[in-house]
Amino acid sequence: MTDATAGRPGGARLLVVDDEERLRQTFARALTGRGYAVTEAASHADAMRVLGGGAFDLLLLDINLPDATGWDVLRDLRSAGRSLPTIVFSAVPPRTTLIREFRPDGVLHKPFPIDALFRLVERVLAAGSRPDPLPDPTGPSPDPCPGSPPHP
Repeated sequence: MTDATAGRPGGARLLVVDDEERLRQTFARALTGRGYAVTEAASHADAMRVLGGGAFDLLLLDINLPDATGWDVLRDLRSAGRSLPTIVFSAVPPRTTLIREFRPDGVLHKPFPIDALFRLVERVLAAGSRPDPLPDPTGPSPDPCPGSPPHP
């Protein structure tokens, strides 16, 4: 778990959670270079510890973690009464039922170009905080990744 503070004042605070160290560090360096304050976590346990000790504007979350899933991170946040704008990513397309249940603000499929990450981060941050901090998982879900084919 590491923390890299952005060079320009007022940078949004991002938490990048991915067990692949090189990929996580690549995301952190690239996002820090864009002016964001980035904290890294390598597992579910790391993510929950970091989330318990600080406020973040956006969560960038790998679905496949060594000690649990990214969905478990979101489930634990919900159980604690917390909600956070979230972009999930995975090499395996997530099931539609999980997308509907957790309603991430964006979905990226590995591998993806870094520019796609930049665009999605900027879009999600520009949208601001969620109007409903604890969305109803049974309700309709906005398309988290417009223009991409649906996943079963």
